[in-house]
Amino acid sequence: MTRGRDYALLAAIVAAIVALSAAIYVGVATDDGTRDRSTSASGPRPHNSAAPASTGTWVGTWSTSPAGAEPGTEITGMAGRSVRNVVHTSVGGTSARITLSNLYGQSPLTVTHASIAVAVGDGTAAALAETMRRLTFNGNPTVVVPAGGQVMSDAVRVTVPHDSDILVTTYSPTPSGPVTYHPHARQVSFIAQGDRTEDVTAAAYTERTPYWRYLTALDVLSNESEGTVVVLGDSLTDGITSTTGANRRWPDILSDRLREAVEAGRDVPRYSVVNQGISGNRVLTDGLGRPADNPSGLNRFQRDVLDRTNVKVVVIDLGVNDILRNPDLADPHRILDGLRALVDQAHARGLKVVGATLMPFGGHRGYTEARESVRQTINAEIRAGRVFDAVADFDRALRDPYDPRRLRADYDSGDHLHPSDKGYARMAQEFALDDLKGAAPARL
Repeated sequence: MTRGRDYALLAAIVAAIVALSAAIYVGVATDDGTRDRSTSASGPRPHNSAAPASTGTWVGTWSTSPAGAEPGTEITGMAGRSVRNVVHTSVGGTSARITLSNLYGQSPLTVTHASIAVAVGDGTAAALAETMRRLTFNGNPTVVVPAGGQVMSDAVRVTVPHDSDILVTTYSPTPSGPVTYHPHARQVSFIAQGDRTEDVTAAAYTERTPYWRYLTALDVLSNESEGTVVVLGDSLTDGITSTTGANRRWPDILSDRLREAVEAGRDVPRYSVVNQGISGNRVLTDGLGRPADNPSGLNRFQRDVLDRTNVKVVVIDLGVNDILRNPDLADPHRILDGLRALVDQAHARGLKVVGATLMPFGGHRGYTEARESVRQTINAEIRAGRVFDAVADFDRALRDPYDPRRLRADYDSGDHLHPSDKGYARMAQEFALDDLKGAAPARL
């Protein structure tokens, strides 16, 4: 009876959080893939802009979660510098649009110039000259992103290949901080002094950075995809121990598997895959600050999952940090109730949810037998089908068969919690592509 009251209270809190998040995180909501947000024919058309193609479906080809306020940027932000974010596509398209976030900013962010281009190759700030496009916002090259808000650009016609690096560059001439960023990009991006937004060479981009700044989404008008799979997770999804610049996070490899299966003629959905992992993320607990750095899965679910473009399936891999970061012994039933609350939100939108078992962490500095018992309790409920619509059993796939409390040695990055590149690949292989079919089960 007590647990039932707790679950009802949790559901009420979740509803309040979702309503508050929607009010605070102002901006343009993503659509179902049918709306045209291109520049008006009656408005100005700056150099390099173009109307979008008329066919295809809008999907997310890349996205990331705003994770916090970048330390040291409180006063000046990135004033007077060009920020060239390097991101990797899941699927290709014929037009593109971006989302910029000032969630953690304490003052309006003025962007006077933004561009998008296809990179010449891997690990470079150089662009293919014929792909360089100026971005506009409601027909204007300048946009002001309010503190706590986000904006979506107009669509611009550009051929975006799948499995390729894209350069999205912004320039802000005035101080505005703190900078909204994603710290564990596992991708090198670049900074230049001055407005070098439309430079196609890399000469001015002498500063390398491991962060993504301001940019939180890249959508494409695609004939390759009919919808988006959104993966919500922690560092295991963020890919914190994967090789930088190699796109070896498990959602990257899942995307490759899905595209290869479609090309081979298999009966699987034509979906893109986007990664909403934040290292250290928990189901139940926010980080510090206001708005909170590293907001909980419950707090960010609307923004980072339901508001992604043309979402069809949700994948959830969360819970380990709720066990490891709790100063007391975590209550497995509270974690399970939190996961079920996420599933309920997805089901309310008609979305199917695939969930993952929690992988072992024996040998990690936070390991105790009591915490292991909590993990086992959660996994038993997940495997029994009492949490998600389908299950990816990452625990079974990566555990050491001779000591199931630990990762198998060749799947272990060395810290006994995060996988190696081989371990991330094994996670993606364990995921059953057929589980992406269908929608949320009908309510009885």
